[in-house]
Amino acid sequence: MNLKKPGVPALNNKMNKISLKTILSKKQYAVVAAFFVIVLLLLIDTFFTGNNYPGPEPVRIQINKGENLNEITHALYKQKIIPSKFNFKIAAYLLVAEKRIKPGRYVIPKGLSYLDLIEKFVDGDGDILKSIDLYNGITMTGLRNKLVKTLSINPREFATCARDKEFLDSLGVKANSFEGYLMPGEYDFFERSSAKEIIEIMYAKFNRFFSDSLKHKASQLGYSEHQILTLASIVEGETKNETEMPIIAGVYLNRLKIGMKLQADPTVEYLKESGWKRLSFNDLKADSPYNTYKYFGLPPGPINNPGKQAILAALNPQRHNYLFFVADGKGTHKFSRNFKEHIVSAKEYRKHLDRKK
Repeated sequence: MNLKKPGVPALNNKMNKISLKTILSKKQYAVVAAFFVIVLLLLIDTFFTGNNYPGPEPVRIQINKGENLNEITHALYKQKIIPSKFNFKIAAYLLVAEKRIKPGRYVIPKGLSYLDLIEKFVDGDGDILKSIDLYNGITMTGLRNKLVKTLSINPREFATCARDKEFLDSLGVKANSFEGYLMPGEYDFFERSSAKEIIEIMYAKFNRFFSDSLKHKASQLGYSEHQILTLASIVEGETKNETEMPIIAGVYLNRLKIGMKLQADPTVEYLKESGWKRLSFNDLKADSPYNTYKYFGLPPGPINNPGKQAILAALNPQRHNYLFFVADGKGTHKFSRNFKEHIVSAKEYRKHLDRKK
């Protein structure tokens, strides 16, 4: 049976095959082939061949949080790491890397191609930028441990730097340690940052907060900046309830005014290597100026790095007649004007603890 329709030529596979040889002459075909070879060679030469910058290697480059591709490209070009801004941007677009470059500090050896550079930044092959949240009331020991764990800093370097008198003097800190002078909060630090760099950043944040007006407020109260920070650190150690902080600050200031010992548990807990836990009667016998059960007045310095609210509470204590306070088992405290009232409240708290057991 012949299915061919009248007037429709039969399909011929050989006739339907289109070949460049049938369209182009041999000379034209050679020109096209040569063009593509040249383009391929140019691409390889541009994006895969290593760039050798002048001068000694390696060169270090820092990419900060929020920097866009144009800023990164300009920094690389300025340091002569790349010879062409255009080629670097094209390489970034080819790898869809514009928004995948990780902020960090990178060591750039000679011989890296544009694509090698892009991959290095995308993979985070360097000391990348990390976010860290430092809670209110963190001690220098706690701060050191967290920085070691998160940023791989040198713990010994940090401990030494935190008490370096020359470094303290250079920043105008009139104390024997940076304890109390480093503002807690959220930070972005590069991995393996130096202890000095981290301390400078945290102290700068504290210094911006503790402005001249707050220093004047401390002076009006009759206390130095160091004494206010010491009081604030004790308040921070007593409670995380911000509404109670001015009341507790007022209690301690009332005790100081009448020449009563502060008897603040956090100052004794500060002495314990095992960390913060319930105290025993033997703990209260510790012979240290930080033991406010044994010695009168404020301890020699802050026992942690207090947050903003604790500092403001120390500067703006609530005026009242309370001299005592004890936990109420509900996350807050019960305040008393005399020892008799305090004993009743303390018995109620012990009953609460017994019921929990």
